Amino acid sequence: MREYRGSSFYEFLSQCHPNSIKTPEGSAVVELQIPHGTTIVALKYKGGAVIGGDRRATIGGHMIINEDIIKVFQTDDYSAMAIAGAFGPSVKMARLFQTELEHYEKVEGVPLTLEGKAMRLSAMIEQNLPAAMQGLTVMPLFVGFDPGKGEAKIFEYDITGGTFSKPLEESFSCSGSGQERAHSLFEQHYSMGMTEEEAFRLAARALDFAKKRDAATGGKRYIIKSVSAKGVRDAPAELTKAAP
Repeated sequence: MREYRGSSFYEFLSQCHPNSIKTPEGSAVVELQIPHGTTIVALKYKGGAVIGGDRRATIGGHMIINEDIIKVFQTDDYSAMAIAGAFGPSVKMARLFQTELEHYEKVEGVPLTLEGKAMRLSAMIEQNLPAAMQGLTVMPLFVGFDPGKGEAKIFEYDITGGTFSKPLEESFSCSGSGQERAHSLFEQHYSMGMTEEEAFRLAARALDFAKKRDAATGGKRYIIKSVSAKGVRDAPAELTKAAP
């Protein structure tokens, strides 16, 4: 076994156990019936950020296979991510990212910086590019709170792992098949000065709006979390109920 002395669990697997995260090679298109999950949203509020997603998984955007999947994950004490795309690879990436952040803190004795977390996730998405070219796309949103700076940030990614931090003038982001409708609702109703509860409600409204026209978005309840100086918190149950 090759000796690895770094603090990245992901890099350790890449060097010492590459089969653990192996992705398909080549560029041939493979027609597979892969479950996909949509829609996910994120927005800032005064003192933190909210991230959420619906709970429906579909094949081909129209065949519903599950209405109770989890698309939003707490990744450490001050960050969370939501997943859109091929469900299996997306969940695997989220779980590995959780382990990566925990491993780094145990080895180094301090948490990774917020920008460092965003870049680690970027590297994982880049590693998935061969699979993404065959339809196994993973398109997460990542939010985190920086205790040192006292601010929250939203990070979105492209298929190659490119990282984009949302600017102050547009402090919200959406991904998945219902993203256009969710984005249009944010454009009309978003305000940076809103409270955490108002942000919870707006995230649910955006998912409801996407659900009305997007068959791939649905479920009876959403998963919505906030990230702030208080850590990662779940939205109250009464604020996560989906509209009929």
